[in-house]
Amino acid sequence: MTTAAPANPLIRPLRSATMPLLALNNAHAAELSSLTLTEFSRLIQTSFAAAAIEDGAAFLLAFEQSAAYDSPNFLWFRERYDRFVYVDRVVTSPLARGKGYAKTLYADLSQRAKEAGHCRIVCEVNRVPPNPASDAFHAALGFAEVGRAAIHGGQKTVRYLLRSI
Repeated sequence: MTTAAPANPLIRPLRSATMPLLALNNAHAAELSSLTLTEFSRLIQTSFAAAAIEDGAAFLLAFEQSAAYDSPNFLWFRERYDRFVYVDRVVTSPLARGKGYAKTLYADLSQRAKEAGHCRIVCEVNRVPPNPASDAFHAALGFAEVGRAAIHGGQKTVRYLLRSI
C-alpha cells in the first residue's frame, strides 16, 4: 500500500477497515460485493491505495497489477495490460453525494499512480444490473469502455473501463 500523505486534507489513508466503512461497502453489495470486517481489512492492507473521506462518507480501494488478488474483473485487466492501477471499489454514502468526494478520491489516486510510474487507471461498472450513476461519473472523468464480460455465472454483466493518466 502507498504510504505518502494525500495531497488533499479531506482524504485520510486507510490502514484497516472500520465499521462505518464496512456498512457503506455492504450497503452497496450489489455493485461491490459484501465483505466481513476481516476481509475488508485484508484488502486494505494489500492495496496500492486505500483512502476515505470522513468515516463512512466515501472511500476508494485500488490495486496494482501485481497484487495477489483474485477478483475476476482484476484478472481480466491483468490478462490484457502489463501495468495499471485497478479501482476495486469506490463508493459515496447517499448523504454525502454531490460533494465531489469520489472525484477527489480519484484525483488523489491519479496523482499517486502517476508518481508510481503508472499510465492507466482501470475499473469496471455493472451493466446488468445497471449502474447509471457510476456510468455517468466515469464518463465525466474520461474513462472509456475497453471490454465487457458476464461474471458470477452470468448473474452480472460488467463494462471494463480505462483512463490514461
